[in-house]
Amino acid sequence: MTMLDDRTTAATTWPAAYPKGYAVVDVETTGLAREDRIVSAAVYRLDAHGNVEDHWYTLVNPERDPGPVWIHGLTSDVLEGAPLFGEIAAELSTRLDGRVLVAHNAIFDWSMLAREYARASRSAPTRQRLCTIALAKELRLPLPNHKLASLAAHFGVVQQRAHHALDDARVLAEAFRPSLHAAARDGVRLPLLECRPLTEWSDSPATPRIGYQPSYGHGSWRPSRKRPPCPYPNPGRYEKGGQLLQGMRVAFSGDTSTERELLEDRAIEAGLHVATSVSRLTSLLVTNDPDASTSKTVKAAAYGTPVVDEAAFTQLLRDVAPSPGDPQAAAVAGPAAVPAVPRPAAPPAPAPASE
Repeated sequence: MTMLDDRTTAATTWPAAYPKGYAVVDVETTGLAREDRIVSAAVYRLDAHGNVEDHWYTLVNPERDPGPVWIHGLTSDVLEGAPLFGEIAAELSTRLDGRVLVAHNAIFDWSMLAREYARASRSAPTRQRLCTIALAKELRLPLPNHKLASLAAHFGVVQQRAHHALDDARVLAEAFRPSLHAAARDGVRLPLLECRPLTEWSDSPATPRIGYQPSYGHGSWRPSRKRPPCPYPNPGRYEKGGQLLQGMRVAFSGDTSTERELLEDRAIEAGLHVATSVSRLTSLLVTNDPDASTSKTVKAAAYGTPVVDEAAFTQLLRDVAPSPGDPQAAAVAGPAAVPAVPRPAAPPAPAPASE
């Protein structure tokens, strides 16, 4: 399949609600965890119809060990003279400003950028993001999986240097343009999600940063709001084909069609425990891209944690069974209603740190 010509979708048929510009982004990082850092970043600016306006690339000094050099090829020696993120933040902001951030598995790129901006005491100007995995699903593209290589092959885009931020961004920009035109032609709603800046980054005084020393576990994110503790005990893992039970620990990974906070709120209201990571105690992982090598999907595979997509999870939320250890909830909850969450008699014990 070849790329669509820009003129195949007439301006008169272009959806008026579509964004006026896009910033296709790719970042390479020291790893996948919250404490990891960006080592390189690339941005392709596109106009409203997906045509390339310009591109930009930079190395970034992560102030720590560069991580998987065998993947991104960037050693400590190469990165030593690179600018710090704070030094490139203004230029990056200029390229993101007023545009929708487009990325493959966009929640990852956005999260890494938001954390770097927070460390630099700045906020990214990005207000919306678009994940090309979600767009491919909206278009029902016949892809064997959701990897960038598969999307590129579908549109005849040749990858020259995988895991190099500039080439990955180029490949994505070239694959995004025909995807955008196909969506416009068929009147498909773009799966746009809000980019909510993370609040603040706090360095731990017990773990000083020295040169390129690894900083795993260094610093912590303070969420913008605290979730209420789950009053129900964990009944164990979700059984395929069965019901969700109050108290089950549910983790989310990757982009979702429904705003993540709204989806988490619905889970909490149904009596579920929303976990921030995957452990042996996790009952279920919700992800639309189980093939993505995120820390959560990797751990879920290692622990044998059940995995469902967002659509299946939304259906399961309609009929969450009362906690087996709470006869009062069982008496008041109807089979087709979202169960009420009664106030516990005493404050529950805090959740384990791994969750």
